[in-house]
Amino acid sequence: MNKPEFFVTPGYGEYMLNELHYSQAVKIGNRVETSGQGGWDDNLQIPEPLADEIAQAFRNVERTLATAGADWEDVVHVNSYHVGGFPPEVNDVMVRLFRHYMPNHAPIWTQVGVAALGLPTMRIEIRVTAIVP
Repeated sequence: MNKPEFFVTPGYGEYMLNELHYSQAVKIGNRVETSGQGGWDDNLQIPEPLADEIAQAFRNVERTLATAGADWEDVVHVNSYHVGGFPPEVNDVMVRLFRHYMPNHAPIWTQVGVAALGLPTMRIEIRVTAIVP
């Protein structure tokens, strides 16, 4: 079995490692797993519009995958965690971004409604599994 390699996203990931003692991604062989990525910027600020927060979470997944040598085209599984239920905007934005980031395949996806996430203002967190060819 291959030894796990841990990765830290430059910017916010360095804060998470130093303050909360966790990495943003792990690679074992050709499999990459990410920790949940929120819609924060490098200062852990979250945009007010929900669509902007979701879009930022997708960009953060992309940044984190890149640290481990993967990208959205390698993603096979998505878990998304949502505070506030599932108004139509949530699926509209999620599906639009799935089609943008993964135009050549449709991953498996699990959506979960939750009461709270790691930061008080967070409404979404996305965690993925990627297989790098």
